[in-house]
Amino acid sequence: MTVLVIAEHDNHTLKPATLNLVTAASKLGEVHILVAGHNAAGVAQQASQVAGVSEVIHADGASLAHGLAESLAPQVVALAGGYSHLLFPATAGGKNTAPRVAALLDVAQISDITAVVSADTFERPIYAGNAIATVQSADAVKVITVRGTAFDAAASTGGSAAIETVAAAADSTSSSYLGSEIAKNDRPELTAAKIIVSGGRALGSSDQFNEVLTPLADKLGAALGASRAAVDAGYAPNDWQVGQTGKIVAPQLYIAAGISGAIQHLAGMKDSKVIVAINKDPEAPIFSVADYGLEADLFAAVPALTGSV
Repeated sequence: MTVLVIAEHDNHTLKPATLNLVTAASKLGEVHILVAGHNAAGVAQQASQVAGVSEVIHADGASLAHGLAESLAPQVVALAGGYSHLLFPATAGGKNTAPRVAALLDVAQISDITAVVSADTFERPIYAGNAIATVQSADAVKVITVRGTAFDAAASTGGSAAIETVAAAADSTSSSYLGSEIAKNDRPELTAAKIIVSGGRALGSSDQFNEVLTPLADKLGAALGASRAAVDAGYAPNDWQVGQTGKIVAPQLYIAAGISGAIQHLAGMKDSKVIVAINKDPEAPIFSVADYGLEADLFAAVPALTGSV
């Protein structure tokens, strides 16, 4: 069997989520990567060096410049006949494109897998991760989104895959790229960060959120995250939200300050390697998943940590 991994990139750099996809794909068969973009030859070269990849397919066209699902889906479908599995990252981009591909191929989509049992059987979390469903598919082509935090990243060097160039699929007329407003952030990307400092509603305001957590994040070189309650209250921007309705993360160290530990938040961070919880409520659910718990007022504990780092 041959598996096609749809690379996530910005036309300049291969995103880390692709490396996790390669690990998942390697459990199914020979791995090929599709790099669909515009002037993205550099990305194709990076993909060819990923360990475990035997071939890189490079589709280049102006319609693929911005990763629009309406343009990318036909490109994937045009190549689908030669593959048993099509793997997408369970990111915003992957979740946007995979359903379109599944619909065009008239197959079911298998979403957010965390384990490969066999070529046609997979595990995925349900009920906010409180249960694991085993899903089996009889479709000739399996369209799958993969939770990257469940698989180790493949080595980004050591490979020597051949690069094949293919023509870009016909441009879609159903949507067009108008522009984007990208927030500048000097911190690591949340889903790729090795250390994350997250805050909850207990911080009380956006000013206190920044005053208390930013110095600790600066000391540790960490990304900043937030619970849904903190985001809904306006203490932190939407792209900082960690949880079932936010971003799924699994850093080496996750520090949760003033986060009670609602089920939807735990679903997004409980796979972190080490979890440190700071909360003055001894009954807070966050302590049930924490490796280290500090029952204390965060407004005293976090500054004390900052001074000792």
